[in-house]
Amino acid sequence: VQLQASGGGLVQAGGSLRLSCAASGLTFSSYGLGWFRQAPGKEREFVAALRRSGIYADSVKGRFIISRDAAKNTVYLQMNSLKPEDTAVYYCAARPSFVTTISTDYGYWGHGTQVTVSA
Repeated sequence: VQLQASGGGLVQAGGSLRLSCAASGLTFSSYGLGWFRQAPGKEREFVAALRRSGIYADSVKGRFIISRDAAKNTVYLQMNSLKPEDTAVYYCAARPSFVTTISTDYGYWGHGTQVTVSA
């Protein structure tokens, strides 16, 4: 299984970014896909996850939208109304069957993509 995340960058507060995670080596429809993030000096935290329906961390609910394109084996994270506290390295992750909010439940991880939000 390989997960390739992309789409990070530098954006001003209030702006938007869309992260992508291309998955290979798995049966896309049978896996839950999630996004986690890790800021400097902090633990990795759950952001959003999706198999049939999305779940979100309270800190991003109403601002971020997770979606998937089965034809492209890709999961997206649309991030709107970005805040400086959203600055982190964002990781996509996959696990068979249902999604959870717990990072240790996910066995497959991609390399992170840096998101920096300036004030």
